[in-house]
Amino acid sequence: MRAALIQMPVTRDKRENLETACRRLREAKAREADIAVLPEMFCCPYDNACFQAYGERSGGEAQKTLSALAAELELYVVGGSLPELEGNRLYNTSYVYGRRGELLAKHRKVHLFDIDVEGGQRFMESETLAPGNAVTTFETEFGTMGLCVCFDLRFEELIRCMCLRGAKCVFVPAAFNMTTGPAHWELLFRQRAVDNQCFTVGVSPARDETASYVAYGNSIAVDPWGSVLCRAGAEEATLYADLDLNRVEAVRRQLPILSARRTDLYEIREL
Repeated sequence: MRAALIQMPVTRDKRENLETACRRLREAKAREADIAVLPEMFCCPYDNACFQAYGERSGGEAQKTLSALAAELELYVVGGSLPELEGNRLYNTSYVYGRRGELLAKHRKVHLFDIDVEGGQRFMESETLAPGNAVTTFETEFGTMGLCVCFDLRFEELIRCMCLRGAKCVFVPAAFNMTTGPAHWELLFRQRAVDNQCFTVGVSPARDETASYVAYGNSIAVDPWGSVLCRAGAEEATLYADLDLNRVEAVRRQLPILSARRTDLYEIREL
């Protein structure tokens, strides 16, 4: 399965962002990608002040555009994420479209990014966004895939649940910042791959030093052994990772981590 990791710039112009995404998706198809992944908040500045104004209800412009293009190109599209409006709530939501343009999955970011790092970044998604409440997987001709958004990756239980459902690869539209990115980005993608013996694919916006929130970039793909298959820098780029999904079962046979779990012990009991 060939995955295209589209690390694109995100501007304040939603239409420009959509045009960039569509252009990159067409290029990905021309390079024989099977699935293409966009970054977190690919059509909206990553800023609490912007989420409401850029938000879409079901069937909004970006959703229709990605669905139509997935059908036209016969390409699986992991549509990064965008602000989703439902009732009086706002979610950070990733949509996945199949080769016929059908909606395969919708993941609302479960763990909101509320951090206040001394001497570093402060960002409180919960001031604007509501959390989702689902473990998200979807089916493809290549098998089961997992999906989460950015901060979700830090929670091993969520990724483990996807893999127990059969996920061979976990896709993560994400926008780590210049505090957490250098410290934890590669570490987390490699650790989740090793813990769950699956592929992990993280896609970030390109870095914009003038933005109110500066994304780390460094989009990455990791195999089930923890080896980095490709990694971008800060700049706009599309990476291509050829994922040999047979590696998942091969690694699980060599190191029987999932099958050797002791679930009879994994709970806190009163002494």
